[in-house]
Amino acid sequence: MTDTAPRRRGRPSRTKSGDVPATRDRILTAAREEFSERGYDKTSVRGIAKAAGVDSALVHHYFGTKEQVFQEAVEAVFAPALKAPDVIFEGPLDGVGERFARFLFGIWENPVTRAPLLAVVRSAVNNEVAAAVFRRLISSQLMRRVASQVGLPDAELRAELAAAQLVGVAIMRYVIKLEPLASADIEQIIARVAPVVQGHLTGP
Repeated sequence: MTDTAPRRRGRPSRTKSGDVPATRDRILTAAREEFSERGYDKTSVRGIAKAAGVDSALVHHYFGTKEQVFQEAVEAVFAPALKAPDVIFEGPLDGVGERFARFLFGIWENPVTRAPLLAVVRSAVNNEVAAAVFRRLISSQLMRRVASQVGLPDAELRAELAAAQLVGVAIMRYVIKLEPLASADIEQIIARVAPVVQGHLTGP
């Protein structure tokens, strides 16, 4: 006799979910595209699921709420940037400003890493929930680590001012695309910005 009892609601079956990293990655990719095209407010779990070709229950199973999906997307996108403290403090302290600028703009200049960055930045600018997720990640994973390497009493403020300088230029160049900044040679930008960043981090 065939068991025709309906399957209980909850975690998707192993067959349905595939239970493979590829499915999770596909959802994350779809989420980044949805956040990029629609912004945080207009993106829904249902829309992410449709774009990924899965059921909404599977998105909830892997990530939970829309906010949690966004957080995972931000963490994945910002993984290269989170390596900054390990790179910029490798050499002498008097060159940290240039290394910080070169490292961060190197991520923005690369089309592969720039596209997802644009997605999360646009969402963070336009929505407070998205901004809070973005803020938590930057504060805990990047700013505090940079500040710990500076070793001065106001190190956290210095790190945030340095980052604000770089992020501000990045938004003007890559998001707003203000000319002539948007078309300027990246080496020229680094040469002008690096001393300011250096001053924030190590100046009097």
